[in-house]
Amino acid sequence: MGERDSYAPGTFCWADLGTTDADAAKAFYTRVFGWEAVDSPVGDDGTYTTFKLEGRDVAALYEMGEQERSSLMPHWSSYVSVEDVDALAPRVRELGGEVLAEPFDVAAAGRMVALRDPTGATLHLWQPREQLGAGRVNDPGCMCWNELASPDPARARDFFTELLGWTVEPEESGYGVIKLGEAINGGMRPLQDGEPTHWLVYFTVASLDEAVATIR
Repeated sequence: MGERDSYAPGTFCWADLGTTDADAAKAFYTRVFGWEAVDSPVGDDGTYTTFKLEGRDVAALYEMGEQERSSLMPHWSSYVSVEDVDALAPRVRELGGEVLAEPFDVAAAGRMVALRDPTGATLHLWQPREQLGAGRVNDPGCMCWNELASPDPARARDFFTELLGWTVEPEESGYGVIKLGEAINGGMRPLQDGEPTHWLVYFTVASLDEAVATIR
Protein backbone atom coordinates (compact mmCIF):
# COMPACT_ATOMS: atom_id res chain seq x y z
CA MET A 1 0.00 0.00 0.00
CA GLY A 2 1.36 3.43 -0.96
CA GLU A 3 -0.22 5.28 1.95
CA ARG A 4 1.42 8.58 2.86
CA ASP A 5 1.23 10.66 6.02
CA SER A 6 3.94 13.18 5.14
CA TYR A 7 6.01 14.53 2.23
CA ALA A 8 9.57 15.77 2.35
CA PRO A 9 9.87 19.35 1.08
CA GLY A 10 10.48 19.27 -2.66
CA THR A 11 8.34 16.16 -3.24
CA PHE A 12 5.32 16.02 -5.56
CA CYS A 13 2.31 15.67 -3.28
CA TRP A 14 -0.93 16.45 -5.11
CA ALA A 15 -2.66 16.88 -8.47
CA ASP A 16 -5.95 18.48 -9.39
CA LEU A 17 -7.93 19.05 -12.56
CA GLY A 18 -9.32 22.36 -13.73
CA THR A 19 -12.28 21.48 -15.95
CA THR A 20 -15.10 23.19 -17.86
CA ASP A 21 -17.59 20.42 -16.98
CA ALA A 22 -17.20 19.11 -13.44
CA ASP A 23 -20.11 16.65 -13.63
CA ALA A 24 -18.82 14.99 -16.81
CA ALA A 25 -15.27 14.84 -15.45
CA LYS A 26 -16.45 13.27 -12.17
CA ALA A 27 -18.42 10.64 -14.06
CA PHE A 28 -15.42 9.87 -16.28
CA TYR A 29 -12.73 9.58 -13.62
CA THR A 30 -14.81 7.67 -11.08
CA ARG A 31 -15.50 5.11 -13.81
CA VAL A 32 -11.89 4.86 -15.00
CA PHE A 33 -10.19 4.72 -11.59
CA GLY A 34 -12.91 3.59 -9.21
CA TRP A 35 -12.65 6.85 -7.27
CA GLU A 36 -15.29 8.23 -4.91
CA ALA A 37 -16.05 11.93 -5.54
CA VAL A 38 -16.66 14.09 -2.45
CA ASP A 39 -17.82 17.69 -3.02
CA SER A 40 -16.90 20.52 -0.65
CA PRO A 41 -18.05 24.17 -0.94
CA VAL A 42 -15.35 26.79 -1.55
CA GLY A 43 -15.80 30.54 -1.72
CA ASP A 44 -19.23 31.96 -2.50
CA ASP A 45 -20.44 29.55 -5.17
CA GLY A 46 -17.56 27.20 -5.91
CA THR A 47 -17.09 23.49 -5.30
CA TYR A 48 -13.85 21.54 -4.86
CA THR A 49 -14.26 17.83 -5.49
CA THR A 50 -11.83 15.50 -3.74
CA PHE A 51 -11.37 12.05 -5.22
CA LYS A 52 -10.90 9.27 -2.69
CA LEU A 53 -9.78 5.67 -2.99
CA GLU A 54 -10.63 3.41 -0.05
CA GLY A 55 -10.98 6.47 2.17
CA ARG A 56 -7.71 8.14 1.17
CA ASP A 57 -7.48 11.40 -0.82
CA VAL A 58 -5.81 10.78 -4.19
CA ALA A 59 -6.63 13.80 -6.42
CA ALA A 60 -9.25 16.50 -7.00
CA LEU A 61 -11.03 18.68 -9.51
CA TYR A 62 -12.75 22.05 -9.73
CA GLU A 63 -14.76 23.85 -12.40
CA MET A 64 -12.78 26.70 -13.95
CA GLY A 65 -14.14 30.23 -13.64
CA GLU A 66 -14.66 32.55 -16.59
CA GLN A 67 -11.31 34.30 -16.17
CA GLU A 68 -9.38 31.03 -16.13
CA ARG A 69 -11.36 29.65 -19.07
CA SER A 70 -10.42 32.71 -21.14
CA SER A 71 -6.70 31.91 -20.91
CA LEU A 72 -6.40 28.16 -20.24
CA MET A 73 -7.68 24.87 -21.59
CA PRO A 74 -8.86 22.23 -19.08
CA HIS A 75 -5.71 20.95 -17.41
CA TRP A 76 -4.18 18.90 -14.61
CA SER A 77 -1.91 20.76 -12.16
CA SER A 78 1.03 19.32 -10.21
CA TYR A 79 1.80 20.39 -6.63
CA VAL A 80 5.11 20.18 -4.75
CA SER A 81 5.25 20.18 -0.95
CA VAL A 82 7.39 22.97 0.58
CA GLU A 83 8.07 24.36 4.04
CA ASP A 84 7.42 28.06 3.33
CA VAL A 85 5.78 29.39 0.17
CA ASP A 86 6.30 33.00 1.25
CA ALA A 87 10.06 32.49 1.40
CA LEU A 88 10.13 30.79 -2.00
CA ALA A 89 8.00 33.30 -3.94
CA PRO A 90 10.72 35.99 -4.12
CA ARG A 91 13.27 33.29 -4.94
CA VAL A 92 11.17 32.29 -7.97
CA ARG A 93 11.56 35.84 -9.33
CA GLU A 94 15.29 35.98 -8.53
CA LEU A 95 15.81 32.82 -10.58
CA GLY A 96 13.94 34.14 -13.62
CA GLY A 97 10.52 32.60 -12.99
CA GLU A 98 7.14 34.28 -12.57
CA VAL A 99 4.82 34.25 -9.57
CA LEU A 100 1.32 34.01 -11.05
CA ALA A 101 -0.47 35.01 -7.84
CA GLU A 102 0.87 36.00 -4.45
CA PRO A 103 0.86 33.24 -1.80
CA PHE A 104 -2.57 32.68 -0.26
CA ASP A 105 -4.26 30.50 2.33
CA VAL A 106 -6.58 27.67 1.29
CA ALA A 107 -8.76 27.77 4.40
CA ALA A 108 -7.10 25.58 7.05
CA ALA A 109 -5.81 23.07 4.49
CA GLY A 110 -2.57 24.88 3.66
CA ARG A 111 -0.97 27.78 1.83
CA MET A 112 0.03 27.86 -1.82
CA VAL A 113 1.56 29.79 -4.67
CA ALA A 114 1.47 29.19 -8.43
CA LEU A 115 4.61 29.83 -10.47
CA ARG A 116 5.72 29.72 -14.08
CA ASP A 117 9.28 28.52 -14.61
CA PRO A 118 11.60 30.33 -17.07
CA THR A 119 10.69 27.85 -19.84
CA GLY A 120 6.94 28.47 -19.50
CA ALA A 121 5.48 25.60 -17.44
CA THR A 122 3.17 26.21 -14.48
CA LEU A 123 3.72 24.47 -11.13
CA HIS A 124 2.08 24.86 -7.71
CA LEU A 125 3.94 24.94 -4.40
CA TRP A 126 2.00 23.64 -1.41
CA GLN A 127 2.71 24.42 2.25
CA PRO A 128 0.64 21.82 4.14
CA ARG A 129 -1.37 22.43 7.26
CA GLU A 130 -4.38 20.15 7.72
CA GLN A 131 -4.06 18.71 4.18
CA LEU A 132 -0.67 17.16 3.41
CA GLY A 133 -1.61 16.15 -0.15
CA ALA A 134 -2.42 12.71 -1.49
CA GLY A 135 -2.91 10.14 1.24
CA ARG A 136 -2.01 7.34 -1.15
CA VAL A 137 0.34 7.18 -4.16
CA ASN A 138 1.78 4.65 -6.65
CA ASP A 139 -1.00 2.05 -6.13
CA PRO A 140 -3.57 1.48 -8.93
CA GLY A 141 -5.77 4.57 -9.16
CA CYS A 142 -3.12 6.80 -7.55
CA MET A 143 -0.65 9.41 -8.76
CA CYS A 144 2.72 7.85 -9.58
CA TRP A 145 4.73 10.30 -11.69
CA ASN A 146 5.01 13.97 -12.68
CA GLU A 147 6.83 14.92 -15.87
CA LEU A 148 7.88 18.25 -17.35
CA ALA A 149 7.85 18.74 -21.13
CA SER A 150 10.00 21.82 -21.73
CA PRO A 151 11.53 23.64 -24.72
CA ASP A 152 14.71 24.03 -22.64
CA PRO A 153 15.09 21.20 -20.09
CA ALA A 154 18.57 22.40 -19.08
CA ARG A 155 17.20 25.84 -18.14
CA ALA A 156 14.33 24.24 -16.24
CA ARG A 157 16.77 21.90 -14.49
CA ASP A 158 18.91 24.80 -13.30
CA PHE A 159 15.86 26.71 -12.06
CA PHE A 160 14.42 23.85 -10.03
CA THR A 161 17.81 22.78 -8.72
CA GLU A 162 18.20 26.22 -7.15
CA LEU A 163 14.56 26.58 -6.06
CA LEU A 164 13.72 23.10 -4.73
CA GLY A 165 17.03 21.27 -4.39
CA TRP A 166 16.32 18.79 -7.18
CA THR A 167 18.96 17.07 -9.26
CA VAL A 168 18.28 15.77 -12.77
CA GLU A 169 20.14 12.69 -14.00
CA PRO A 170 20.09 12.31 -17.80
CA GLU A 171 19.54 8.90 -19.32
CA GLU A 172 21.02 7.82 -22.66
CA SER A 173 17.67 8.59 -24.30
CA GLY A 174 17.93 12.22 -23.18
CA TYR A 175 15.17 11.79 -20.61
CA GLY A 176 16.04 13.42 -17.28
CA VAL A 177 15.08 11.72 -14.01
CA ILE A 178 14.34 14.21 -11.24
CA LYS A 179 15.72 13.21 -7.86
CA LEU A 180 15.41 14.68 -4.38
CA GLY A 181 18.39 13.33 -2.52
CA GLU A 182 18.39 9.64 -3.44
CA ALA A 183 14.63 9.48 -4.04
CA ILE A 184 13.27 9.48 -7.61
CA ASN A 185 10.80 12.36 -7.88
CA GLY A 186 9.65 12.70 -11.51
CA GLY A 187 10.95 13.33 -14.99
CA MET A 188 11.91 16.01 -17.50
CA ARG A 189 12.14 15.87 -21.29
CA PRO A 190 12.24 18.05 -24.43
CA LEU A 191 9.02 19.07 -26.13
CA GLN A 192 7.73 17.02 -29.03
CA ASP A 193 6.57 18.75 -32.22
CA GLY A 194 3.50 20.90 -31.62
CA GLU A 195 3.38 20.11 -27.90
CA PRO A 196 2.81 22.91 -25.35
CA THR A 197 5.10 23.38 -22.36
CA HIS A 198 3.47 21.61 -19.42
CA TRP A 199 3.67 19.27 -16.43
CA LEU A 200 2.00 15.90 -17.07
CA VAL A 201 0.52 13.80 -14.24
CA TYR A 202 0.55 9.99 -14.42
CA PHE A 203 -1.74 7.60 -12.54
CA THR A 204 -1.12 3.87 -12.05
CA VAL A 205 -3.63 1.33 -13.36
CA ALA A 206 -3.82 -2.40 -12.73
CA SER A 207 -4.47 -3.13 -16.42
CA LEU A 208 -3.72 -0.63 -19.16
CA ASP A 209 -5.85 -2.50 -21.68
CA GLU A 210 -8.87 -2.48 -19.37
CA ALA A 211 -8.37 1.20 -18.55
CA VAL A 212 -8.19 2.12 -22.25
CA ALA A 213 -11.37 0.13 -22.95
CA THR A 214 -13.17 1.97 -20.16
CA ILE A 215 -11.92 5.33 -21.42
CA ARG A 216 -13.24 4.60 -24.90
